Amino acid sequence: MRKTVIIGALLVAGTAALAKMPADEPKSERVGPRGDPNEIVCVNQSEIGTRLSRRRVCRTRAEWDQLAQQTRQVVERAQFEKQTSEQ
Repeated sequence: MRKTVIIGALLVAGTAALAKMPADEPKSERVGPRGDPNEIVCVNQSEIGTRLSRRRVCRTRAEWDQLAQQTRQVVERAQFEKQTSEQ
C-alpha cells in the first residue's frame, strides 16, 4: 500500500511538471530542441488533498528532465513487478 502511494505521488508530480512546460516562449530564443538546460522553469503544482492550495516549484530544465526520467523508471518498474506477480 505504501509503495502504491509513493508511486502515485511521483506520477502526479511528474505529470504535472511535464504538462505545465511554458509554451509561449519564442522558438528563436531556444538553444537546441529542448532549450537551455540551465534555464529555470517554474510551475504551479496543486497540493494533494486540497483543491485550493497550490505551490510554485522552480527547477532548471535539466532537473525537470531528470525528474521525468526518474518518474518513468518508477512507473516501468511498478508495471514490470505487477506483470511478474500476476503470472
